[in-house]
Formats: sequence, C-alpha cells, structure tokens
Amino acid sequence: MKAALKLGLTGGIGSGKSTVAGMLAELGAAVIDADAIARSVTAAGGGAIVPIAAEFGSHFITAQGAMDRDRMREQAYVDATARRRLEAIIHPLVGRETARQAEAALQAGHRCLVFDVPLLVESGRWRQQVDRVLVVDCEPETQIRRVMERSALARDAVERIIAAQAGRAQRLAAADAVICNEGLSFASLRTEVGQIAQYFGL
Repeated sequence: MKAALKLGLTGGIGSGKSTVAGMLAELGAAVIDADAIARSVTAAGGGAIVPIAAEFGSHFITAQGAMDRDRMREQAYVDATARRRLEAIIHPLVGRETARQAEAALQAGHRCLVFDVPLLVESGRWRQQVDRVLVVDCEPETQIRRVMERSALARDAVERIIAAQAGRAQRLAAADAVICNEGLSFASLRTEVGQIAQYFGL
C-alpha cells in the first residue's frame, strides 16, 4: 500500500493559507492545524497554562484562565528571549497532539495528511517531518490589507507580525509548489487548489 503523503502547508499571515487548507480538506485530505492546537493548549484548562504562569507570572493568564495573548505578544517585542521561552513550553505539547491526530488520520484511512503550520519555515524542524511543502503566497501589501480588514489591527501591528515571520523569499525557497493567491476569486483559488491536489496525487 502506498504511504500517505505528508504535505506541509504554510504562508504568511493574510495569505489565505487557512482557506486553502479547507479546500484540501474538502478534497479528502486530513488537515492537522498546528496553530489551532497551539491555541487549544494555551486556552483555559490547556496543558500550557500552568507552565506559562510559572515561567512568566500569573499576570500572563487572563481572569478566564487562558494565556493573555496580547500581553504575551507585547512581551515578545520587548524581551528577545520571551518567544523562545514560550515555544519551549508550547512546542512539545503541540508535537504530541499533532502526532496523535496524524495517527488517528492514518487509522481512518486518509492518504494525505496536510500539516497546516504558519511557522513551518521558521521552526527548522518541520521541513524534515513532511514530504512536500506547499506555500500560499501574495504581496505583503495584500497581507496587510486582509489582516486589517478581518482583525481590526492597526497597520503597524500587522507589519510587526509580518516582520516576525520568515521573509517571503525564504518561504518560497522552501516550497515544492506555490499557490499565488493574488487577485484570485474564490472560484479561481479553488481551481488552483484542485490542480495542486492532482499534482500531489490527492
């Protein structure tokens, strides 16, 4: 039996990566969303909450018991070590849950596992864990406009997020295939995803 394809999916914020992941799921792929898993472990009752409070202080936990994402984001801008310290807590938890979901997908008979990883290029470790990398790309100005429209963030806040991610050229250099999500209608994007799916044998 042919081994399941492990496809890494990435793209900068506002690129349309999550939309592409949904389309791949409609075509039968099992999508494992690393960002969603990370959010779950930092939500109220998540496995990262107690270690985060111990490492950063209880004021980084909201009254509802979740990680204060805004406070942590600001901390990362003023403390160069904060991101690494947070990742040291979150990444092992995300890794275990990712492995559990991947095994469940294989047991269910899925022949393509899509690992939706925003920081796939930055992490270094993910590239060795997937067979192919699909990058969703667009112009930086398009990213900024989309994120400002959907999240009501100020332009400088979006620019800081983009600056903290891998550069566009770095992502493209890691790609086995690219979807250029610039000026495409939803229907056109769906067509592009369908062609990519065929290319990867989905």
